[in-house]
Amino acid sequence: MKIYLVSLGCARNLVDSEIMAGKLNTAGWTLSEDPEEADVIIVNTCSFIEAAADESIDTILALAAYKQKSVCRRLIVTGCLPERYREEIISALPEVDAFLGTGAYDRILEAVQDTPLPVMCLLPDPDAISVSCADTPRELTTWPVAYLKIAEGCSRRCTYCIIPRLRGNQKSRSIEDIVAEAEKWVAAGIRELTLVAQDTTAYGQDLADPADLSSLLERLSLLSDDIWIRFLYGHPESITERIIRTVADLPNVCSYFDIPVQHVSDRILKHMGRHYGKQDLIRLFDDIRTIIPDASLRTTVITGFPGETDEDFELLLSFIKTVQFDHLGVFVYSDADDLPSHHLPNPVSPRIAGQRRSWIMNVQKKISTRKNKKHLENNICLLSSHLNRVGIYGYQYRLSDSRNNTGR
Repeated sequence: MKIYLVSLGCARNLVDSEIMAGKLNTAGWTLSEDPEEADVIIVNTCSFIEAAADESIDTILALAAYKQKSVCRRLIVTGCLPERYREEIISALPEVDAFLGTGAYDRILEAVQDTPLPVMCLLPDPDAISVSCADTPRELTTWPVAYLKIAEGCSRRCTYCIIPRLRGNQKSRSIEDIVAEAEKWVAAGIRELTLVAQDTTAYGQDLADPADLSSLLERLSLLSDDIWIRFLYGHPESITERIIRTVADLPNVCSYFDIPVQHVSDRILKHMGRHYGKQDLIRLFDDIRTIIPDASLRTTVITGFPGETDEDFELLLSFIKTVQFDHLGVFVYSDADDLPSHHLPNPVSPRIAGQRRSWIMNVQKKISTRKNKKHLENNICLLSSHLNRVGIYGYQYRLSDSRNNTGR
């Protein structure tokens, strides 16, 4: 029997999809790259913002057509979309045969069975389900990179974010379990381990036995000198100087800091439920670049949050110009009546929020272009230096002759 599985959303969601695929593969199912030949179609959804929910619904409706025109006998929807909209989704999507929330991934084998049932909707409490472990079957799809989910859920309560409701509070895996999984992938030939969680820099704070991201990075770095290690989705409140210095000290840990700041206006940050201010952010990024001068910085910000004034936006734009991030993404604020921020006064129109997003991206485009050009120039200098050291002096002439059609 064949399965066609679509994974939408972030890398954390992708890990869930790979675990479902691993369970199915162990049970004798085969993954297919063609929905037309699949007996069962699974869509692992995202509903973090309105655009993600719309993409999930569009994908579900497009794939539902295969129940009429091919061998597909069952359509299953998993993840954040059913978790967020719960039982009301059953009537909204009658094409679907089973819905599994974020706490029900371990029920996927039950959902694919060919037993005549009414629509299945499994929505257990995400906090009641244990996180995956090293021996959980998994079908890796990102070779030669492996994402390691080091924690599930989030214990923060940002007013614009639905994740704690969809995923529960933070539940960190033990260092021993994460290292055991990493050993498995390194032995299989993986060249990069990317650590993911909702708040990676808060890793271990919920564990009874003391653990933190620095200790985890130190253990993972010992596995091999021939792998890269990086982490995504840090938080300004939980990244410490020790973490920064650990990255600086470990040669196989990438000096890449992905730290979403969301905004820099102290007033907006307070309404967002973020417990830091503009000066804290300036100190944080100054510290990173002081300790690791060539560090790469990435962040994301939100435009159009309720109450954001022109002055708040100018603060944000000025901050971006000052810090000069290597990579930056912008979300337009996505409102919904199940978010605490929905009840804040002075909403910003989508048109203005979109304009502000465009202004930031235009500024960032110039910053990124300048930085990429510098990287290119540095790489050319390094290559030229290397060629000279190994004595390959005629190489440039042969390239030149070839461009002049001499045939050599």
